[in-house]
Amino acid sequence: MITEEKQLLFERQAEIAKALSHPVRIAVVNFLKDGEQCVCDIAEYVGAERSNVSRHLAVMVNAGLLSYRKQGLKVIYELRCPCILEFFVCIGGVLKQQVEADRRLLRAL
Repeated sequence: MITEEKQLLFERQAEIAKALSHPVRIAVVNFLKDGEQCVCDIAEYVGAERSNVSRHLAVMVNAGLLSYRKQGLKVIYELRCPCILEFFVCIGGVLKQQVEADRRLLRAL
């Protein structure tokens, strides 16, 4: 049986996973891998309006994925735990396995 503490842990992990479950948010993580960036540059990179990007950034801040600071009129964001990039390396491995399985299936046709 799952303990109360484990259940809480799983819920928090799910919140973090949900905060990553949008293509724009994944693009933001990818962009921030090289260091902190302002909202204007993030919006340009992902090809979205600043207001839309700001909503995505807020979700990620609330989940603990990003931190931010104000610099004059700019808001600068960075990854709180760059180790989250390892998660995407793992996802890449899963995608490679899926592609290989699809290739084998196509060869069988």
